Amino acid sequence: MRIDIVTLFPQLFGPFLETSLVGRAVQSGKADVHLEELRPFGVGRHKSVDDTPYGGGSGMVMRVDCIVNCLEALDSKRGGPSHRVLLTPQGARFDQRRAASLAEKPAMTLICGRYEGFDERVRSFVDEEISLGDFVMTGGEVAAMAVIEAAVRLLPGVLGNEASATEESHSPESGYVLEYPQYTRPVEFRGMQVPDVLVSGHHAEIAKWRRQQSLARTEERRPDLLRKDETS
Repeated sequence: MRIDIVTLFPQLFGPFLETSLVGRAVQSGKADVHLEELRPFGVGRHKSVDDTPYGGGSGMVMRVDCIVNCLEALDSKRGGPSHRVLLTPQGARFDQRRAASLAEKPAMTLICGRYEGFDERVRSFVDEEISLGDFVMTGGEVAAMAVIEAAVRLLPGVLGNEASATEESHSPESGYVLEYPQYTRPVEFRGMQVPDVLVSGHHAEIAKWRRQQSLARTEERRPDLLRKDETS
């Protein structure tokens, strides 16, 4: 999978792309990540990529010509188009379904904003708009990292145990509900015991308990995730 990141601050991604799971995916070639600095596509002597908004208002707005020129240069360099994602608070909320959908794309481009946002016309040149949630950050770089990590871990061969991606919160195999409680050694800690069923060795009972716990936890913490057939 090829990932292009359009950003004014490529240096922010160095440690992220070199460590942990994402770093291993990059080093093994399962994820091919390229950083494209937006500044060279700016205009004028100062290579400006933003300007004051028409109609007045506070802050600066990122220019459509600079962004589109960068995207088209990337297509030429890559030898073809990619799935373009605009990272913006106005986008659809990012979730596991979207992560899985992006993981199936052979190539995607993540566009990181800054300042007061994008010229509205930028939206005509992207395939999807994504938001991490109902809050605003200074730029889209942290959002890009979150999207990359969520998608890359779903690529075949990235996780050491492929079952890890199916037996977790929000996975399609679980019905997109929350994961059941997990325990490890010691069996007892400050009066808190590991449930007997988990040390019983009865796999069918363990599976039943985990499913019950998963649904109960989802009903308590995220009832919006429960599908009708799971609450009937």
